[in-house]
Amino acid sequence: MNAMMRGVAALALALAPTIAFADEAPRLLPAPAIDEPAGEGIETAVLAGGCFWGVEGVYAHVKGVTSVISGYSGGTKEAATYRQVGTETTGHAESVEIKFDRKVISYGTILRIFFSVAHDPTQLNRQGPDTGPSYRSNIFFASADQEKVARAYIQQLAAAKAFKKPIVTRVDALKAFFPAEAYHQDFLVKHPSYPYVVINDLPKVAALKRLFPDLWVEKPLTGEKV
Repeated sequence: MNAMMRGVAALALALAPTIAFADEAPRLLPAPAIDEPAGEGIETAVLAGGCFWGVEGVYAHVKGVTSVISGYSGGTKEAATYRQVGTETTGHAESVEIKFDRKVISYGTILRIFFSVAHDPTQLNRQGPDTGPSYRSNIFFASADQEKVARAYIQQLAAAKAFKKPIVTRVDALKAFFPAEAYHQDFLVKHPSYPYVVINDLPKVAALKRLFPDLWVEKPLTGEKV
């Protein structure tokens, strides 16, 4: 990153509450009162919260996450391409598939990060500069336990008036997840000076480091995914 882009990045991080989160600033939300019981093994969460670059970039720095992949959920495999999803007619949402070690981090904590820093759950069918149903806030649950935790946490945050505006996050059963094209994977790591990333995504990563220091991993998780 050259000197000019470092200056832009520093400004973006300083203005994170007003640029990346125009409606709601990142903040440390309370932990879920209801969570899955502790266990062993790898669990999968699929979340949608706007452009998948930023959401993937956040979870790539979370302790206990073993894999994070950008992709599409909510539509069919035949229509799961960036060009088709962009028409806003396929039913997909830009999503991330997060695999995590249950001994290290819980599903509830994954959701706490999602609502605290990864996106703004009060923006309907948009996120920041991106508009349309493919940029919606959506939790795709893979089990009855995940559904229970997700719905209870949304109710908990709503009751606590954690946000100035209503939470519009959808909670739907996970039918399928389709990985996005290879050039979308690890986008923040590969393109840290890309203007969209500097303005919209790096502030989310900075907020994760500031608000969740015990879960922060300095070196982002990367790897061949598609």
